Amino acid sequence: MSGDTLLSFHQPSGHSAKVPVEHLDYGFIEKCKDVKYLEKILRALQSGEEGIYPHLTEFCETHLQKLDPKSRALRKDSPVATAATLPKDEWSQISDELMEWQEVSKKAETSLKQQTLFDYIVNENIPPVRGSNCSVPIQASAQRGKRRSVKHSLPQDYQEWDKFDVEKECERIDGDGHKNDPPVVTNAKVKSHVDASLLTKQEKLLLANRERDKGNDAFRANDYEEAVTYYSRSISITPTVAAYNNRAQAEIKLMHWHNAMQDCQKVLELDAGNMKALLRRATVYYHMENFQMAAEDLRIVLREEPQNTTAVKLLSQTEDKLAELSPDKRRKSKKIIIQEVKEEQDGGTTVKEAAHPVQPIQPVGGEHSSAVPGERGDMGNAQKKPHGRGDGGPHGEANSSHHWRGKGGGGGSSDKYKVSQESKEKAANGTSKRGSTASVQAEQSNGKGTTAGGSGGGSAAAGESVNLDAPCGALPPALARLKNEGNLLFKNGQFADALEKYSLAIQGYTDSGLDSPDDLCILYSNRAACYLKDGNSQDCIQDCTKALELQPFSLKPLLRRAMAYESLERYRKAYVDYKTVLQIDIGVQAAHDSVNRITRMLIEEDGAEWREKLPDIPLVPLSAQQHRREEPPSAEVLQARAEKAAKDAERRSEVRFTSLKQEGNDFVKRSQYQEALGKYTECLKLKPEECAIYTNRALCYLKLDRFAEAKQDCDAALKLEPTNKKAFYRRAMANKGLKDYLACSSDLQEVLQQDPNVQEAEKELEEVTLLLRQSLANSSSAKPRKSVPITEVECSDEDEKPVAPAPQGGCGGEDVSVNLQPTNAYEFGQSLNAARCSGSTAACAELLARTAPDALPGLLSSQLDGHTVGLMVRALHSHLVEKNPGLVYQHLKHLHTVERFSVVLMLLEKDERHHLTQLFEHLSSVESAEYTKDDIQNLANKYI
Repeated sequence: MSGDTLLSFHQPSGHSAKVPVEHLDYGFIEKCKDVKYLEKILRALQSGEEGIYPHLTEFCETHLQKLDPKSRALRKDSPVATAATLPKDEWSQISDELMEWQEVSKKAETSLKQQTLFDYIVNENIPPVRGSNCSVPIQASAQRGKRRSVKHSLPQDYQEWDKFDVEKECERIDGDGHKNDPPVVTNAKVKSHVDASLLTKQEKLLLANRERDKGNDAFRANDYEEAVTYYSRSISITPTVAAYNNRAQAEIKLMHWHNAMQDCQKVLELDAGNMKALLRRATVYYHMENFQMAAEDLRIVLREEPQNTTAVKLLSQTEDKLAELSPDKRRKSKKIIIQEVKEEQDGGTTVKEAAHPVQPIQPVGGEHSSAVPGERGDMGNAQKKPHGRGDGGPHGEANSSHHWRGKGGGGGSSDKYKVSQESKEKAANGTSKRGSTASVQAEQSNGKGTTAGGSGGGSAAAGESVNLDAPCGALPPALARLKNEGNLLFKNGQFADALEKYSLAIQGYTDSGLDSPDDLCILYSNRAACYLKDGNSQDCIQDCTKALELQPFSLKPLLRRAMAYESLERYRKAYVDYKTVLQIDIGVQAAHDSVNRITRMLIEEDGAEWREKLPDIPLVPLSAQQHRREEPPSAEVLQARAEKAAKDAERRSEVRFTSLKQEGNDFVKRSQYQEALGKYTECLKLKPEECAIYTNRALCYLKLDRFAEAKQDCDAALKLEPTNKKAFYRRAMANKGLKDYLACSSDLQEVLQQDPNVQEAEKELEEVTLLLRQSLANSSSAKPRKSVPITEVECSDEDEKPVAPAPQGGCGGEDVSVNLQPTNAYEFGQSLNAARCSGSTAACAELLARTAPDALPGLLSSQLDGHTVGLMVRALHSHLVEKNPGLVYQHLKHLHTVERFSVVLMLLEKDERHHLTQLFEHLSSVESAEYTKDDIQNLANKYI
């Protein structure tokens, strides 16, 4: 076979069409992942036109079986059943059934042929046509025959079934799909409301839970719109906290923030402390860029659930956003709408001090700014941040936390005025009820003052009296009245009507020929404020310029013109006006914020040389500057600030500590001990007194075979918590790694003393005990034996004979002499060894009687073993407990402090332990002034 030959040239059947011969190969079949193409290859192999390759065919079938076990190409025809392949009884049964079916078919066919036309018509439920008995049946028969011919595509007998090509039909179905199938309607519209008025309460609850479960299934399938529909159906049946909560989460997935916010509010109305609702509302606040509110909700959640990792991470992100977010974020192509104004009286350019100081603002772009108490003006509030620009102010602040308040101008009102859209429309059309009411009140005024508000429903407080005929500088009464009416309308939010009053007053001033620049400046400034409120920045700039021509360096016109320039994106001129305002009064916070914001914008546009493109900033004379000294904060204020800063730092530290600890624990679970080590080290920088972190880090050190560091961490943990079981156990493992089996055994005994059920400690103790014995045996065998001179002395005990020196070969039964006055630890050990070899408890007792108890640990040093302890216990019990129980108590009190005592105690034999028990029982039965029974009991706990 040629490698370039295609099977389509050789076989007409089409089973292996377009399959190259080189693809009939083990390597190609093994690498092929296309199921359809593998099926074609398999059919080509099964056809045998390129040869019969049973092993290759089987290999292809196996590979196809792995990719698609249900592939049609793997189906194999069963051999046709014949009489030879079936049992005789079964074949007979099949033949009988076939004969029976044939007879039934013949009878049915005969009955159909004998059926009359009338019966056929009756059976078809078709009425006979008068005068044409055959017309209807013929048409019906023809149509039915036509339909039958169309639908009769399947074989009718065995011969036709033998000719039927199953594979071809399957390929046709796979290729054509379901072209003739009727269109399937998917995602049918489900109503979001269910009428459950006729159901009982229990039925409603059951149905609501079912609908909520459907919503949960849709949510898990990421079909959030369908989930919202089913949650809505559940709520329409029975409103529940779970359904509102789930729908809020689905709305969050769909980024429908306002809908999610409403659902969270519903949940909190039903369950005020629901943590899920608070967390989801915080998520919504975060995405709506209301970071302050999000942080407050997250802090509430973390107070109840400090381990909530989702809240911890979201709070960290929120605080980062709050730190990065500048209060003067830029927003383009929106008009300025100022939401707060104060009534301006005569001489309104005077700025009064506010009651509370304003926090200093950091300088931006090299500009200097300092902190002074906030101030207000009577009309337009010079110290306020200019609001507007869509959702918060001309500076684009979505969530301003500053509420500017000041003393009232002429009317004594300090209210915050917000104008609804309806009021703005009415004011623009000149049809406001409040405007007309104010005019009527003005006409009915008799000079004693009228009540503002009343039926007009203005923003002024109920019962507040405003004298519309009050004098205003040098203005005549008629113009003063117009100005006062304009002030009242402006205060009530009717800016169009106020603008009309100010325009009439300006026209009257011009016609009357007055010469009072101050009053005219105020009128232009007030009308400019109306223009600014209505978004007419160009006319605002013109009026402010006229006001400044009349009264140079007037604060309010400068500030309003700067705001108008900024709304028109004429940032350089706005910058100059804001800087001029700060020369006049450095305490205007709105000017500080705007300067900082515009500085950043100009740097972005013009680069480092942005100052060179600015117009000249005028120099404000000293006579126009308003100098004020800021009073230093009191000690109470400073203390409160310090406490708040400490609390904030502590909270941030706690959140970060919790996050780092959780990350470290997660790394430990994934056996990433090096990464966990770093997290725990950072935790200890935040909280160096946290015992659990030391034990966790010790575990990481143990896993990394850094036993010395693990021991140090366990020591630090035990200094913080002297009874910490984990610290003892992990220090034991560290000591084991350092091959300090004695210290390891001591720590394991401490663990078992606290909790005898710790099986790991028991197993480790057994293993360490064996290792300790081996090490002791190795060390003792490695030391050479030395000859010890023993001096003979007279024995003071009448029952004992003088002990002779033992032979050099070991401890024989001969008498030995014991040195009862050793001068060092070595001689003391030799004396004890001589007494033990001779079995002389009296000599040992005499030696102990002449030895100071507090010197006993130093004399025994590291030479203590089980046999020596047993000898000393027998000597104390047999000879000293009755003569001098106080001395026995002192010896026992100091004996357990010897370095290796705890290990030696484990190696005592059963008889020696029995003697020890008897000694304490005898000692407790003897009264002495040096100890009490409680002292004996506490001491016995260290031995038994």
